[in-house]
Amino acid sequence: AFKRELGLLGAAFSLFAAAELVYMTYHLDWTVFLFAHTIAEVLDLAAFVLVFAGAVYATVRRPALEATR
Repeated sequence: AFKRELGLLGAAFSLFAAAELVYMTYHLDWTVFLFAHTIAEVLDLAAFVLVFAGAVYATVRRPALEATR
């Protein structure tokens, strides 16, 4: 996504990856479930918002088709 200049989508997928890493900390017994789950859900929500914001921005930013003359 970053190579195609879609920064919002790249950031969203990075947040999804970070959320999975936070989930993993619970399974490795580094944190308690409630802490890991809460932080991961917040990261997932932020990523979800960025995915849709990036999709809407890409659609709105696209130039309109011009009628042929």
